[in-house]
Amino acid sequence: MKPGRPDAGKRSAPDAARLAGGDAARLAGGDTARLAGGDTALLTGVRVVVTGATSGLGAAMADALLGAGATVALAARPTPRLAAAVEQRRRQGLRAEALAMDVRDDTAVQTAADQLVDRWGGVDLVVNNAGIGMRMVNPRFFAQPRPFYEVAPDAFRDAIATNLTGYFLVARAFAPHLVAQGAGRIVNISMNHSTMRRRGFVPYGPSRAGAEALSLIMTEDLRPLGIWVNLLLPGGATATGMIPDELPDEARRRLLPASVMGPPIVYLASPAADGITGQRIVAAEWDSWLARHRAAPGT
Repeated sequence: MKPGRPDAGKRSAPDAARLAGGDAARLAGGDTARLAGGDTALLTGVRVVVTGATSGLGAAMADALLGAGATVALAARPTPRLAAAVEQRRRQGLRAEALAMDVRDDTAVQTAADQLVDRWGGVDLVVNNAGIGMRMVNPRFFAQPRPFYEVAPDAFRDAIATNLTGYFLVARAFAPHLVAQGAGRIVNISMNHSTMRRRGFVPYGPSRAGAEALSLIMTEDLRPLGIWVNLLLPGGATATGMIPDELPDEARRRLLPASVMGPPIVYLASPAADGITGQRIVAAEWDSWLARHRAAPGT
């Protein structure tokens, strides 16, 4: 099925039932390798945007979605890195596209969103992931945390502009399209609550706390319109570029792989997740979350 047609995200009732049963169980088990190697049609026709998709959690989620057959727009600032990331995935036969976008620029975000929807005919899932971590503010934040009053105002503004305002701008640009098509999903990536109140974690902590509050309000604004909004977080520090070089080896061994985000994001893009909204899903606890969800009355 060619991406970009209005019916690209539609599935038959038997397909949805199949996914809600055995295939969903495979996703819960984290079998993304099998998805990439065999069942590449699981999300065929599903159109996804992932911001900050050239590295870290964004790249891991984009790869999991692509491996399951989705068409994925890798959204990032227009740099050679973005072009290289898309080309690498296309050489593997995956449906990757570049979406040049600086999430801090409302005009650039709106233009990119409108152009993509016009090209594809719609979007089924928007993943807000683009962000900057404490390493950009204090390279030694692990060994030498700085109190909030030593953080430069420009550093604070930059983190809020990316990690919070960026989520708002991207969701604001795509939401009217989702509402117009009568369906769609938004997943906002977050972090542990402990990170939001940890010593020396200004401005990262406040930016993520704000994004969570924004997500809860987005959920209620969009729930009556059939648009589902959820939060997804790794459940611990992950092995990405946000980790300081000086992290002790013992702590480094405890880092979660970025691929932990794969099973839940694929599930949230699937028909099995229809109607799921207002959830805060911890990827490291994915098996137990899915078991609770499937055991709940009416699911």
